[in-house]
Amino acid sequence: MVHPRVPPRRGGGRAASWWARAWSRAVEEAAYDEADLVAARRLARSGRVGGIIVDVGTFVAAVEDDGGLWTTSGTVPVLDEGAREAFVETVAAEAGRVAALLAGDLPHALVEQAEDVGVELLPYGGELGATCTCEGWTDPCVHALGVLTQLGWLLEADPFVLLHLRGLPREELLARLHARSGPASADEPTATDEDTAYDAALRAARALDLLAQGHTVDHLL
Repeated sequence: MVHPRVPPRRGGGRAASWWARAWSRAVEEAAYDEADLVAARRLARSGRVGGIIVDVGTFVAAVEDDGGLWTTSGTVPVLDEGAREAFVETVAAEAGRVAALLAGDLPHALVEQAEDVGVELLPYGGELGATCTCEGWTDPCVHALGVLTQLGWLLEADPFVLLHLRGLPREELLARLHARSGPASADEPTATDEDTAYDAALRAARALDLLAQGHTVDHLL
């Protein structure tokens, strides 16, 4: 999945959700020092990070700075099959969890219960791998930290970005849940209902972002 380039933004962009803060802590753990973090956050806000390609266990983006254009790629450990199935069971164990994920929320209780059965959804700093075509000697370099910072913004808006990285893209998670539930009754949400709810949640998030920037949102209504 390709996430469009984030335009320049003002402010520190501090994470508001608990899971985005946890991701930010992992990025901080991975950084060589505070100076690299400051430079990476500035780079992330500058609009010079290209669209981020997110796939299972990997991410790639082009990053520009005064020294040139670089390609940054990184890895996040993928949950094994047992862990993926355990997470699906945890989501299915309580009503409302699928709807919460589709609405852009990652319930803390869901992640805690997953941890109880051995599924660590949020990575630690040492689990974030990165490479870059630049000549920087720190690992991860400022370019990689900038991309990781923007990934935090993406997964805050949509927890499925995190799940995709960990090996459970949205379509796969919904398919596994559907397979577990069997034929849907008239009162149960269908895949179409879930898609509609997901699209509506994305439009709402986009509208709020545009309003915060002073733009109109009539075209989204």
